Amino acid sequence: MSDNGIKTTRSRRALKLVGLCALALVTAPAVIPTFGREKKGNDVIIAPRVPTADRASGNRVFLERADVLTKSDNDSFMVLNGNVEFTKGPMFMYCDSAHYYPDTESMNAFGNVRMEQGDTLFVYADELDYNGTTELAILYADPGKKVRLINRDVMLETDEFIYDLYADLGYYNVGGVLTDKQNRLSSHEGEYVPSTKEANFYINVHLNSRSETDTLDIFTDTLYYNTGTHIAELYSPSEIINARGTIYTRQGVYETDSDICNLYDRSTVVTNTNQTLTADTIYYNRRAGYGEARGGMVLTDTAKKVIMTADYGYYNELADSSFATGRALIKEYSEGDTLYLHGRYIETFARHDTISFDADTVAGTPAGERIDTTHIAVIYPRVRFYRSDLQGICDSMRMTEADSTLRMFVNPVIWSENRQIFGNVIELHFNDSTVDRARLPEFGFTAEHIEDEYFNQISGKEMVAFFENSEMRHLDISGNVEIIMYPEESDSTINKLVSAQSSFLSADFKGRTTEKIKMWPETTGAATPLFMARKSLFYLAKFKWFENIRPLSPDDVFVVPDEMEAIMVGLGRKPAEPEVNATIVSPDISDLSAGTSDLSSQPDND
Repeated sequence: MSDNGIKTTRSRRALKLVGLCALALVTAPAVIPTFGREKKGNDVIIAPRVPTADRASGNRVFLERADVLTKSDNDSFMVLNGNVEFTKGPMFMYCDSAHYYPDTESMNAFGNVRMEQGDTLFVYADELDYNGTTELAILYADPGKKVRLINRDVMLETDEFIYDLYADLGYYNVGGVLTDKQNRLSSHEGEYVPSTKEANFYINVHLNSRSETDTLDIFTDTLYYNTGTHIAELYSPSEIINARGTIYTRQGVYETDSDICNLYDRSTVVTNTNQTLTADTIYYNRRAGYGEARGGMVLTDTAKKVIMTADYGYYNELADSSFATGRALIKEYSEGDTLYLHGRYIETFARHDTISFDADTVAGTPAGERIDTTHIAVIYPRVRFYRSDLQGICDSMRMTEADSTLRMFVNPVIWSENRQIFGNVIELHFNDSTVDRARLPEFGFTAEHIEDEYFNQISGKEMVAFFENSEMRHLDISGNVEIIMYPEESDSTINKLVSAQSSFLSADFKGRTTEKIKMWPETTGAATPLFMARKSLFYLAKFKWFENIRPLSPDDVFVVPDEMEAIMVGLGRKPAEPEVNATIVSPDISDLSAGTSDLSSQPDND
């Protein structure tokens, strides 16, 4: 073929390629720029010239520039090389090279891929696949590198990032990390919306505080997070670990800036000081060390072996105080047998006392002051408690750790087996959570049910009782001592009543048996056969037997009988007066009136 023939053939091919390009321009005139043409071999090299079309029109893809654009007859895409730039609305995309599909406004971009929107959003990758129909961009990173999305102070890194430009939503499912000024979040799957700063994370989610002065770790499988507010929302079993302890929840909102969280669905807060708080709903301020609970609250102190339950309560960790109400109950289980204690309100707090001390010349230490801290619990009103070996009621109660003493106020009553003690105030001293001493400083009355209508009774101005294994072993009374006793005969029968009065009394007990009673300095009294004694002699003037308001089970501590209510508001019945014409048959009690008397050594008088 002649040179002229070769030239003609090449010219036809060039015209054909130009025709294809012209067709493309007709089908997408607002997208494809016009081109200058240059022949190179069998291809036409087209140099783009930027058109003047409105770039915001229809939010479509525009090819803004490329150093070199080539198009093969057999390909549906254009090959772009060198400083490639596209726009789509406010979004710019840059790369080293690309395959561009004009018909669908799609592309494959390679090398130094960069997407920019204003001065706030940047995405960096090594490869990009963009589908113009779905407006879905998939960005890839070369081995050892990461796709990076940067939105102001937020950065998201992953191996493969999918960006839905239509929805302004980016997501990954091959593992990724999002960081902002406050936190670092990693997960297997994640979603991020740059415009609203909202993010969702799924599977093996870990939120970690970036603060150098604080610690916070959240582990879960479903977490919503806002990079603007730094608030995390949890929707699956989660573990929150910080310097003060650990939180377990299935649903909650955690404000990481302020360390405040609202927890739902029976969440639990565990402190480093062995306290555990569980409830339907919990408000917890970590910095303030303050927790507020509603619905089935359970506060457990494993060190002290105490559980407090209520409908509502709060715990102040820094102040070491707590409050509970609404079926409030304390369960103390240090001795194996559990004590159940109820009052309408239960408060605990720490008291700090300043103690001054003198100089120690021997040790060479100067005088000074120290702070002693003790814990106090206050329960009120209508207090009731139950343990299998001990029950009681009062209107208010105060437990002080410093002296291990429980003080009961306003008509307190205590029962132990068939014995009852009541007075104006009762003080119980504990030794290793067991009562070893009871003191009634203003007035005391103890009664022991023998059988039927017979009760051993002792009354006095001040009473101190000593216990062993929850049984009263010894009793001391000072002032205005009065007794009524039913001593057993050798055959264990009861056939007489002994009454006596004195200033002081000392008695020893063993089980249900009164072993010895000593009264001094002067004693008066009488012994009366039962068949001759009127009922008015059976009881001391201040005798009362409160068995009908005694707690009989753990659940019974929540039941306040009407008679107890009447007693607590001062409406209780007055003690029965003895009959004036009582007949008293007096045995020989010359020893009783002569000074110190030992009733246990008195002869029987039938």
